[in-house]
Amino acid sequence: MANTTDALKLISESSMKENAPKFDIGDTVKVHVQIKEGDKSRIQVFEGTVIAKKHGGISETFTVRRLAHGCGVERVFPVHSPVVDKVEVVRHGKVRRAKLYYLRDRVGKAAKLKEQIR
Repeated sequence: MANTTDALKLISESSMKENAPKFDIGDTVKVHVQIKEGDKSRIQVFEGTVIAKKHGGISETFTVRRLAHGCGVERVFPVHSPVVDKVEVVRHGKVRRAKLYYLRDRVGKAAKLKEQIR
């Protein structure tokens, strides 16, 4: 039994990204995602606020929320997925929570976060 768990751990560690993106909750990020349409592939940019980070290791994910035409859109991205090309940090948000689910109830300027000066 120990051999199978060791093998799974080695496989998961080998498929992790070497330079995983560094960002925190509350940051506004641009996530570059590869989209396959038929035999062609292109990169689509999804920009929004990071409202949650979950788990750790190979199964680590982060949730990005943005407002599109007055409607809130959230997407969950795996950090170590080959579909996620890169993550750019646009601005750092000043927050005091690990999960920003309260932003779901807010609309307009109330959904904005203060910028953290670094």
